[in-house]
Amino acid sequence: MDEEEESKKKVKEIIKEACSDYGLFQVINHGVPINLINQAMELCKQLFQLPYEDKLKFHTEQSDVPLPLPHGYRKHKDDKNEYLFMCPPGTTANVFPTNPPNIRPIMEELFTKFSETCQLLEGILNDCLGLPPNFLKDYNNDRCMDILLSYRYFPATESEDNGATFHQDPTVLSPVFQDDAGGLEILINGEWILVAPIKGALVYHICVVLQVNKQI
Repeated sequence: MDEEEESKKKVKEIIKEACSDYGLFQVINHGVPINLINQAMELCKQLFQLPYEDKLKFHTEQSDVPLPLPHGYRKHKDDKNEYLFMCPPGTTANVFPTNPPNIRPIMEELFTKFSETCQLLEGILNDCLGLPPNFLKDYNNDRCMDILLSYRYFPATESEDNGATFHQDPTVLSPVFQDDAGGLEILINGEWILVAPIKGALVYHICVVLQVNKQI
C-alpha cells in the first residue's frame, strides 16, 4: 500500500471511530473558503439587523420542493431565534432581500460549496459503513432535501437558554459552522457535551439515515 492509500485508510478509520463514538467530527481544510463563510455571516447579520417589518417581506409559505417549511426569513414564535432558510439554488421558493446587496449570490455559492463537501464525505462514510458503492449518493441523488439555515439566537434569559432544542436531522449528514460563541452540544451516554469551536472548522454530524443504517 502506497503512502497516499495509507493516509486515506487512516482518515477513514478516524472518521468511522468519531461517528461511532460521538456521532460527529470536525474538519479543517474542508474546501469551503473561510472568507466566503465570513461574507455570508456578515450579510446575514446585516439582514437580521433590519426592522422586523422589512424582514417579513422576505418570507413565503409556498414551495416547489417537498419540505413543509417556510422559506426565506422566519422568527421563532417564542422569540428564541430568527433565521434565513433556503433550499438549493434555483428553487423558486427561495426568497432573498435586495438589501443587503449580494446576499443571494453569496448564499447560493455557500450552499453549493457545502453541498460539494457533503457529497465528498458521504462517499467516505459510504465506504466506512461497507455499503454498496454510491448507496448514499443514490439515496439523495437529486439533493432536493438539502437546505441551508443561518441562525441568530437571541440573548438567554435568567430562566431559559434560547438555543435550539434537542433534535435529530432527518437526512444523511449535516455540516455546522460555529462562530466564536459556540453553543453546539451533543448527547453522549445521557450527558450533554459542549462541542468547542475550532477556528475555521466545520462540524459534520451524522443524521437519522446513517443511524438507521448502523443499526441494520
